[in-house]
Amino acid sequence: MRLATRYSHKALRLPWAAVFFALLVLSASAQQNELRTVHGAVLDKAENPVASAVVYLKNVRTLAVKTYISDHAGEYRFSGLDPNVDYEIHAEDDTMMSNKRTVSSFDSRKDIVISLKLDKAKKS
Repeated sequence: MRLATRYSHKALRLPWAAVFFALLVLSASAQQNELRTVHGAVLDKAENPVASAVVYLKNVRTLAVKTYISDHAGEYRFSGLDPNVDYEIHAEDDTMMSNKRTVSSFDSRKDIVISLKLDKAKKS
């Protein structure tokens, strides 16, 4: 009789483990869908694309900074961003820099496009 009792407890644990695992997978995929992407182009004063500019993305909460080097078309991309965090973004090359722009946590868009214009001389 005791063997039957142990078996029935194990039989009950297996479905609960499967349900728990399924909830974890669903939660992870829901969080993945909520992440944001910020992308755009780095432009000069004449609005031509700037290759090899450095784009800085700062997490305002943790102060962590990510960088991206713009490609030959001046484009950059940051993905997997937390929608509950504010970010500051700007671009620089050897002599010029863009204004800082804010990506707000109140902005509900998941795909945010920001052009960064290099129109200010860098301070030495």
